[in-house]
Formats: sequence, structure tokens, C-alpha cells
Amino acid sequence: MKMKLPFLIALLASIYIEDGTFVSISDQVFSITPGTDEEVEIIKNLTSKDEIELCHPDSAHNIKMNSDVHLYMNISDLDFVKDLLHKNGIKYKVMVENAQELIEMQTNKESIGPRSFTGSFYEQYHPLEEIYSWINKISHEHPDMLEIILIGSSFEKRPLYVLKLTGRRNSPKRAMWIDCGIHSREWISPAFCIWFVQNAIDSYNKNPEITQMLDNMEIYVLPVMNADGYVYTWTTRRMWRKNRSRYEGNNCVGTDLNRNFDAGWCTKGASHDPCDNTYCGPYPESEPEVSAVAKFLREKKDSMKLYFTIHSYGQMLLFPYSYSYNQAPNHDELQHLADEATQKIQRYYRTRYSSGPGATTIYLAPGGSDDWAYDLGIKYSFTIELRDTGRYGFLLPPQLIQPTCLEVLTAIKTITSHVIKNTE
Repeated sequence: MKMKLPFLIALLASIYIEDGTFVSISDQVFSITPGTDEEVEIIKNLTSKDEIELCHPDSAHNIKMNSDVHLYMNISDLDFVKDLLHKNGIKYKVMVENAQELIEMQTNKESIGPRSFTGSFYEQYHPLEEIYSWINKISHEHPDMLEIILIGSSFEKRPLYVLKLTGRRNSPKRAMWIDCGIHSREWISPAFCIWFVQNAIDSYNKNPEITQMLDNMEIYVLPVMNADGYVYTWTTRRMWRKNRSRYEGNNCVGTDLNRNFDAGWCTKGASHDPCDNTYCGPYPESEPEVSAVAKFLREKKDSMKLYFTIHSYGQMLLFPYSYSYNQAPNHDELQHLADEATQKIQRYYRTRYSSGPGATTIYLAPGGSDDWAYDLGIKYSFTIELRDTGRYGFLLPPQLIQPTCLEVLTAIKTITSHVIKNTE
């Protein structure tokens, strides 16, 4: 894997000499819970430094008293931040002591075997070129079940591929959509989309729930929506969230694709500041990635009954609305479905997922794809926030890919079964 210089420096700087001995140091992730308004402001100011990445919440605007804040800290800032927190009596804990070790686990193909298209392939993270190679290979191996659809291209002209997945028995009249990787640092998300396609093919005619799903639904899977940002996280800046668009007059790069849909666009919970992680873009659907997805879904809206967008982290099953505190017209049904799905996850895997409308479960987040899909007419629209709750955060180790995918598949099967029974 080729890495650009800034990423390499971060990895190589994990060793320094102190008193004549080698001591291992690394980027770290802190969990801080501000207890006063003054502490909130101190932490907000910290997030303005380029070398400090805000992992949770998504924006400094959402940092509040008595709520956890997760900060990814470059090694060059560790002493400064620790001193600042100590001087102001702000308590913190180190959640990740050696971020470089986790990054190397995520990117090192030698750690868990070769990147061949075998079982181990689906328990690893992959750069974009390997994902595209996999898309071509698996579609050629299963032409009776898979079709590649080019829906558009990214800002930097990378192709956006959707896989159409169907059973072999008939032509379903219903359709469902799954997109992954809308935020580039959420690597477990594309890993899930890849795993889901492979699992569906392998389980067809073996698992009744999967067979029912494929025989009754055309399933459209977009493995990596934010292709440019995803590449950037592999080469340059692991915690990058946005895409890589550039606009004249803007000092900063990138738009948050999940604030760029035309659903309460750029109201409270999004930012007009191009330097912010939740920058909404110059206008709704300004980003080619968002425009491509919206155009495709508009064309399919009569048959599209179910929408999933896969994110991390937080272990949550969310539904509209996120741009408003108003309840969706079928709120009770969506809440019941989400509760049933999360209860099954806990029963089978002992993993706790919370559920509810996005705005009240987390915070206001306008311009999101799930709200947009819902307002388009897709009345079953869900955001799934995958593992974990911050122990590893965006640096989830490869050995947790499969258990994460299995539990989320349980939720998808539960919801899909309900939709098949209750739609025509």
C-alpha cells in the first residue's frame, strides 16, 4: 500500500528516544466529558486545531455539557492537550493508547492473510482499487444474480458503482437500497456492504430469510459513496470525513455528503463554513456523489420500498426525522420495527443498539440521505450506526468485521421481512 508523506510521518513518529532508551508513543484518542460551559468552550477551541480530529460528536457545535467528546490526538499535540486539560481540571481518559497500531492492523494485509477473494477477504479492510476489483470479479462469477450499474462519478472523477442483487426465480416488483461509505473514515461501512453481497449470494437457497429477501426485492448496493474521501483516508488522513470537492473562494476542502441532500438543507445541525466537518455545500445536491444517488433513487422511487444507509459508530438504528423534531407520519411503525430489530441483535449477539428518530436520539442533522429518501416516498428509511460506542471508534479492528456484519444483517432481515409483508 502506498501512503503519502504526512501519513507515513505519523506512523514513523511512534518511536522517540528518552533518557537514552526507546519509548513507544503514538497518536491517541481521548474521551472527555465537559462539566461546565467553560470546559465546553475549551474543548471546542481544541477542535479548531488541524492535528486534532473530532470523532464524536460530528461537529463542535454539538459539544455539550455532560456529553462525551472523542478527540483523535496527533502525537505532536499530546503534551499540550494534557497540560491544558490538567490546568483547567478537565477529566479525560485515553480510549485508544496506540492509534498507529490499530491503523496498521486495519491496513496491513499480512496480519490476517493474503487479500484473495476468499473468506478472509471479507474480514479485512480494503482500499478502493481492491473494492472495485472485487466488484468486477464477483459480478462476473455470478451474472445470474449481480449486475454492475454505473450511476455517476465523484468530484475527482472516480466511478460510482452500484451492484444490483436479485434472486434467480422471478423479477421482483419491490426494491431496496443500501449505501455505505458516505463518510470516508467509517471503514466498517464499506466492509459491511461487501460482506452483505457475498453473504447474500452464498446464503441464497440455503437461508430462508435471505432467499425470501432476494426473491421479493431487487437490492441495490452502493459499496462506497464517498470514493474520493475514502481514498484520502487510505493515503493521507485517516480521520477525514467529507468528500474532496473544491469550490472557488473556499479555503477548505470537502462537503459533508450527509448534509447535502435536499431535506431541511443547511438548517440547524449543519454548517455554512467550508472548514467544518458538517459543511452542507454551496447548495442542495451540489456534490456529484449526492446528485448521482438522488437521480438514481428518483428514477426508482415507485418500486423503492426500503432504504438503508450504513454508518459508524455508535450502535444505533435510526429513522426520520433528523432535520426536525417532528415525528414521521408512520413513527409508531418505524419505532416498533427498530425496537424489534435491536432486541434481536441483543438476544442473539448481546450487543446493545439504541433506536429512535435521529434528531432526538443523537442530535439535529439536516440534509441527510435517510430523511431525503423518506420525503421522496420511501416510507421505510433507516440509518444504521455500526460498532462500536467509542472503544475503537473508527479504528475498529478487522477481527470485529464479521461479528458486526452478522448482527446488522439480523436487523436488515427483520425489517425487510416486515416490508415485504406490508408492501405491494
